[in-house]
This record gives sequence, C-alpha cells and structure tokens, in this order.
Amino acid sequence: MSDKTREIQVVSTNKKAYFQYEIVTKYKAGIVLTGTEVKSVRAGRVSMSDSYCLFLSGELWLRSMHIAEYQEGGLNNHVPKHDRKLLLNKRELRKLEAKTKERGFTIIPVEVFLNEKNMVKVEIALVRGKKLFSKKNTIKERDLKRDMDRSMRNYR
Repeated sequence: MSDKTREIQVVSTNKKAYFQYEIVTKYKAGIVLTGTEVKSVRAGRVSMSDSYCLFLSGELWLRSMHIAEYQEGGLNNHVPKHDRKLLLNKRELRKLEAKTKERGFTIIPVEVFLNEKNMVKVEIALVRGKKLFSKKNTIKERDLKRDMDRSMRNYR
C-alpha cells in the first residue's frame, strides 16, 4: 500500500462515552508519547475506560489512559498510567477551557487512531453528562433499531 492510499486506522474507542455522555463537539488532538508508548499503541494495547482531560496551567492533559508496557521495551519501558500532554491550537484550547468552566461540561477521549502519516492522534469530545432517563431512551432506541434490522433480514 502506498503512502497516498493509507487511511486512518482506529486503534481504540471509548464505547462508554457514547452511552454516558451527550457529545457536543469533537476535536482531533496530537499526543506527546515516548517510543515504547507509540509501539504499544500501534499494537492496540490501549484502554480509555476511565480517562478524562483537564487543564493544568493553560495546557490540556489526558489523565488515566492506560497504555500497556511494550513487551520488548526492557529497561526503557514507560509507566502504563501517567498524564500525557495533548496538542491543540491555542484558539481551540481557549475555547475548550472556557466551556469546561461552565457547569456540566467535561472533556473525554473518544478514540485513539493513527492518521494518514502513521502518527498517533486522539479524538477528544466536549461532553455533557446524560440523565438517567436519557440513558434509558438510548437503550430503547438501540433495541428498536436492532429489532427493525432483524425483521428486515427475516423479511428478505
């Protein structure tokens, strides 16, 4: 496959995010990683189940994302869970920081992927927590869609 035909490769998704939160906007951000972290991410050994983003001194940091140790890392291996800096434009950072100061908004990672240039990127989302009745509606809509798909397959 040539470099021009390479496409985005999704490494990991945060499935809980779509159920627990209402997604307002999404951003693609770079992430500062060490060499062994990059190799583990390319191997797909990433977990974002409880991770979130926060601002520290005007910079956006990703907290508690687990990247498993690289098997051939040896002494140069990384710590699986530590804060990782996210890279965004200054304008986007200011906009996100202003929104997170409003009540009810937070930033969470939704997806880790490799872009066309084979660089690790994180898709983050500005989200608002869903209420219990919204979660029940989401379950009901998902079940209805599944039943419709089943009936259409049986109809054919």
